[in-house]
Amino acid sequence: MPPSTIDVTKLTPSVQQIRSNLIRLCGEAEGLLESHYSTILSSYHNPLHHLSIFPYYSNYLKLALLEFTILTNHCTHLPTKIAFIGSGPLPLTSLVLASKHLKTTTFHNYDLDPSANSRALRLVSTDPDLSKRMVFHTNDILDVSNALKEYEVVYLAALVGMNKEEKNRIVDHLAKYMAPGAFLMLRSAHGARAFLYPVVDPNDLGGFEVLSVFHPTDDVINSVIIARKKYPIPMAIVPNKCCDESQVLFNHGNMIEELAIEEN
Repeated sequence: MPPSTIDVTKLTPSVQQIRSNLIRLCGEAEGLLESHYSTILSSYHNPLHHLSIFPYYSNYLKLALLEFTILTNHCTHLPTKIAFIGSGPLPLTSLVLASKHLKTTTFHNYDLDPSANSRALRLVSTDPDLSKRMVFHTNDILDVSNALKEYEVVYLAALVGMNKEEKNRIVDHLAKYMAPGAFLMLRSAHGARAFLYPVVDPNDLGGFEVLSVFHPTDDVINSVIIARKKYPIPMAIVPNKCCDESQVLFNHGNMIEELAIEEN
């Protein structure tokens, strides 16, 4: 999808409603597609060897690499525990990151739907490595509090919080319970891509320091925002394992790095 100058915040109320309905429809379709392919994959003896049958698998490979690169640009040590909120029946981001980029990290995957978690668990149950490093929780993340302090990185899926109010409520909850210095990775959308996914306004990330905003222009649809949970003031220097102490000491203000990939 080529770059677009459309600003969805300036759409008329009637078009905004159409956009909102379209995002929900696409979200439902995406969930059904993932459930369908998760069922097919679980019929294989080694499901993880056949992930490429999913139509958008190559897109997930690119997105996971992009997010890993952004994370390591800001995180000096590889995280040991990551939470992914909204993992679904086919948790491709967690699977790709765990198998290709973060090979010793434990992933805690959260989803509201017990059947989604059951399907996802079947995909990793026969793998001797990922069956130990992929954990699934059936919870509304708004009901999770102290456990959030354990994660050095929290991923928030694009379709968790389908509108601004829902998204902000979840972000506020994460800001309350995540550990100071922990990283929040959010997926957003820019331009015409915002007709497919909700937009996250970096200005709404209270309690976090926005480090980077990345808008791809290739076939990766989602923008990526990385933010760091602020330290309380006066700040006690207790660096997160994933964060260099020098970053905590010498970071002044909220510098937002706007990046874009040029199409080849």
